[in-house]
Amino acid sequence: MQFSLASELRGIVRPATLWLDGATVVERESRLDSPLAAAESAVRRNPPEEIVAVRTMYKRVGIDPTKRRPSSEALLRRVRKGDPLPRINSMVDVCNWCSLEFQLPYGLYDSARIEGDVVLRLGHDGESYPGIRKDDVNVGGRITLADSLGPFGNPTSDSARTMVTTATRQALVVIFAPHEVDASRLGNVLDTTAQRMLEFTGARETARWTG
Repeated sequence: MQFSLASELRGIVRPATLWLDGATVVERESRLDSPLAAAESAVRRNPPEEIVAVRTMYKRVGIDPTKRRPSSEALLRRVRKGDPLPRINSMVDVCNWCSLEFQLPYGLYDSARIEGDVVLRLGHDGESYPGIRKDDVNVGGRITLADSLGPFGNPTSDSARTMVTTATRQALVVIFAPHEVDASRLGNVLDTTAQRMLEFTGARETARWTG
């Protein structure tokens, strides 16, 4: 599986990816209770400062980030209101933890449900996909991941087709970073994400790519 960035998004998005294998995904990993609670507390005391750059990334492709919020900002708003991070399964929970802490939108996908190569591009007019626990997600003109079957993810919400479940063994993590985030910082973000995935899901990094 190859990953590429379309020309229209160069200079706007700097995606970073991890390919993971050997995961054991459980509905509730109790070992995550303490670190997630600590992360929530830390974010309430000292909110991260990545929102402006992520919002700018949305605006540069004509999206109003106050109407279609980046997933990282949605998590931050939830936690600052006093609500805990949502608990979905161990792999999704790790992604949400990282997204909250680094204030970068994450996408998480079951690699076995992806067909062919993956490209990060702008969605075409009329393109959409069934979302996770929601109606169809319109991706026309939006930052979008697509494979040979069509679009399946974006920095706001992902598709039901490629969602991670307890049956997932291989996964693709995509960080939708603004171009302003330098590669060295993204490398550190990937290192932390890979370490947490290994510790809490048993998934090992097999490859990575940074745009």
